[in-house]
Amino acid sequence: MVGYHIEHSLSSFCLPNPPRLCLSVVKTPVMIGSAEGQTMKQREVSKQPEAAGGAAELVVFSILRASQCSQCKVKLGSGSFLTLENGQPLCMNCSDLDHLVFLPRGDTALTRRARKHSSLSVVVVKFSRARQRYERQGVLVEEAALDKAQEECLSDEEVRARRREREAARRQEEDYELVQEMAGKIRAFFPGCPPSEALAIARHTAERGSGRVGRSASGRALDEGALRLAVIASIRHKHTHYDTLLMRGLDRSEARAAVEDKIEQVISSWENPEASNR
Repeated sequence: MVGYHIEHSLSSFCLPNPPRLCLSVVKTPVMIGSAEGQTMKQREVSKQPEAAGGAAELVVFSILRASQCSQCKVKLGSGSFLTLENGQPLCMNCSDLDHLVFLPRGDTALTRRARKHSSLSVVVVKFSRARQRYERQGVLVEEAALDKAQEECLSDEEVRARRREREAARRQEEDYELVQEMAGKIRAFFPGCPPSEALAIARHTAERGSGRVGRSASGRALDEGALRLAVIASIRHKHTHYDTLLMRGLDRSEARAAVEDKIEQVISSWENPEASNR
């Protein structure tokens, strides 16, 4: 797994001690174990892995729990920013980054332009307890660079808005075509599946951004195995009492085992509709 390097145990200064520490900006692979209590060791911030431009990428942590600057001893509350130097936490003032302003993630064009105009920029990350990893929160850039980037974004907002509209229309057309092709394939693999249900399954599994099997590479390639998983998932919810079992408090694995036979019956009738009608 890929992760950032720091030279000191993160837990020593009130940063989480996760089994994974992943960010897409990292280019240098570092093998990190999956044990829950493993201590993360990383090089100091000034020696971060190279970013896409070839220069080292600076990182600032948005902390979850109170900490303290190792140099000026100022208290750092939850949500404060700190960096690491020689394995020790430093506040923004002591790390000479207090002149930068925070730009939250979300506006790709603004972030790209602000970083372009800023002679110094820093990635801000925060530990996600839910995902057990560090995730980008935004960047720190020079205020003048942010002002210039905002002016540029305002000047061509209409052009970018039209481009977004065209891209949205293109994605909608692509999604429509994918759903239609997927529904046709489902009907081919499961001729007994009602056309309306095949279409509903395709729409559900192919929903953009859902992370479902229909959006995977094999799903978009209309792979039979991927579509079979989508069909089984639909049958589980619509043709069995699986959801009722979950509501009663059954464990997911137990609920799945309880409805396996029913799923197989429906699958068999859809695969061989003539045999099931005899």
